[in-house]
Amino acid sequence: MTGAARFSFAAIAARWFGLAGCAEQPGRFSGRVVRVLDGDTLEVLREGRVHRVRLHAIDCPERGQDFGAAARRFTDELAYGKTVNVQVVNTDRYGRSVSEVILPGGRNLNLELVKAGLAWWYRYHAPSDKRLEGAEREARSARRGIWSRPGAVPPWEFRKTRR
Repeated sequence: MTGAARFSFAAIAARWFGLAGCAEQPGRFSGRVVRVLDGDTLEVLREGRVHRVRLHAIDCPERGQDFGAAARRFTDELAYGKTVNVQVVNTDRYGRSVSEVILPGGRNLNLELVKAGLAWWYRYHAPSDKRLEGAEREARSARRGIWSRPGAVPPWEFRKTRR
């Protein structure tokens, strides 16, 4: 069963009681991933509260965009139901904790998405991040994911066409 078909009682209860989307200040916390909304947005349950997390410095294809569903599945397979470490960088205008997510075993979810060719390195938000720069360069040269087709449109450009 995919994450889209799963419903977490904890996530539903937290939403019912208005606890979802609680913004987190810069710092760190651990919690269980209870929902994957898309490739770069998930919900993490911590101490009975659901925190909406947006992955820092990357941008995955949107729903309806090539590789959007693949990015969501990838994030779901790596993170759903697992306890992750969330390293909060800041809070965005939507109240999401913009963060790096560290998976069990120490892998960085943000970096894994870029390596797999399922996310762009969002240079605007992390212009000097050499890890993401190298991962994107490698994914491009190997023609993985979004780089397997010519003319890949970055999500920030795709969103402009849908307004």
